[in-house]
Formats: sequence, C-alpha cells, structure tokens
Amino acid sequence: MAKEAAIPLTRQASSPTEDKPALPSVGNIAVKCPKCKEILYSRDWEKNLKVCSRCNHHFRLTAHERIDLLVDPGSFAELDADIISVDPLQFTTFPPSYSDQRNYADKLDAERKKAGINEAVVIGHATIESKPLSMAVMDFHFMGGSMGSAVGEKITRAIELGIERHVPVLIASTSGGARMQEGLFSLMQMAKTSAALARLGEARLPYISLLTDPTTGGVSASFAMLGDIILAEPGALVCFTGPRVIEQFMHIKLPEGTVNSEFGLQHGMIDAVVHRRDLRSTLGRILSLYS
Repeated sequence: MAKEAAIPLTRQASSPTEDKPALPSVGNIAVKCPKCKEILYSRDWEKNLKVCSRCNHHFRLTAHERIDLLVDPGSFAELDADIISVDPLQFTTFPPSYSDQRNYADKLDAERKKAGINEAVVIGHATIESKPLSMAVMDFHFMGGSMGSAVGEKITRAIELGIERHVPVLIASTSGGARMQEGLFSLMQMAKTSAALARLGEARLPYISLLTDPTTGGVSASFAMLGDIILAEPGALVCFTGPRVIEQFMHIKLPEGTVNSEFGLQHGMIDAVVHRRDLRSTLGRILSLYS
C-alpha cells in the first residue's frame, strides 16, 4: 500500500518581507488612550514608549518596536524570517453571514502585507546589556498573534538556538491563542514548544517569559507560563479564556481586575510586573545573575 504524502505545515517564503510593520493608525498629531480617554500628543506618547502618561496604560507594540526597546542597539540578528504557514486543512471562512469569505491562504497573504512581517513571531539572537541571548517576540498585529504551525516551529527553533549556543532564552508573548484555521496542527504546537523548553531545562539554561497585552488561550496554556522567571507589563490581559467569553457563557460579570497581570502577581503566577521603561534594565540584571 502506498504511503500517504505528509502534509507540509510550513514553507519558505519566496521573498521575506523586509519592511517593518507600520505603526497603528492613531493619527499624525494625537492619540486617544482607550482606557482613560485622554488625548495624548503623538510625539510625547512615543517618547514615553507608548505608555499613557495619565493612567499608565501600555499600548501594544509591534515585534520590531519591542525588540528595539529591549535589546542593545544594532545587536539583533533575525533568523528564519522566511518560514511561513501553509493551509493544510484547505480552510475557508464560508458562512453566508461572514463578510470576509477569503480562504486561509489569501488571508495570510493579506496579513503579511498589512503587518509587514511574514508570521506572528520574530526570532533571532541579540544582547541585552552585553549579555547574549536567544529570543522570540510575538506580534499581535499579525492575526492577533495567533499560534499556527509556523509560529510553533519558529519558537521551537529559538529555544533550540539557546541550547546550541548555551545562552538564555527570552520569549515575549502576545497572542489570542491557537490559530483556528490550522485546527489540531496549531494545538500540537503547545506540546512541541513545551517539549523544547523541557530540553532547555535539562541543559540547565534559563528561560525568561515576558507577558504582554494580551496573552491568552493556547499560548498562556503552554510556553508563556513555563518560564523560570515570568515578567509582565502592567495591566496586561493574562488568562486562558477572555472575560467576554466567560461572561457570555456563565452569564455573570467578572470582578474588575481578575484577569490582568497584577492579579497573576498577587496569586503567585507571575514573578514581577515591570513598567516598560524598566524592562531592559530588569532583564539585564536577570541575565547577569545567570551569566
């Protein structure tokens, strides 16, 4: 009996996207804080690392913006930018009530053009305060940071790079969870990344997990919460199921602040909540303890 051909889950992009993602559309002069509704001048907002000066709300960053924030200038070298997902299930969004009826492959192409990156995670190696590390930084602007087979593969490769070079691993998570268009293939990435982290632990190398808004679903249920040290930005949504889904299912309103990073810190799930301006120095101190 002839063997069935294996379904390829990832492929190499013919031409990796070189342009960095565009900034969120907030206007040229001012941006409105979604939490306190304060109007912030764009120049001051960017100088403040996209943090609201009134209520301390941390706006979402693109992957490249976060990399520039965290690592030493010019030290980041991206790897495997040409790994992208394919469509193993031939998934099509087709209910008549949906206005977007494109198939998954077309949606991926549109997301690459919109976000300016090939997948929802950027991996590579860099230094923080001259300490080398391997890193993976997720980007919510690409399909909500959802984890498909390519995202799982790239994160696994970042972990394996840390083992190969015997350096710490940092993963900055922001995700709505597993990517539904890839079904079981996306759920398998939870086990894949967790197994890679187990090998990292066996090599006695540190794994630092940085949780940013939002970190939910299959990402929070796997590698995001497996860090030796787990840091989070203030006010980040950190949970498995979002509050809106819980409220729709349970028909009750959750108490204020029960699914954010401060709640996780209070209940021992997170080691520290760190302001964005202090992240690089905090990571530098942590890395110096392990060096």
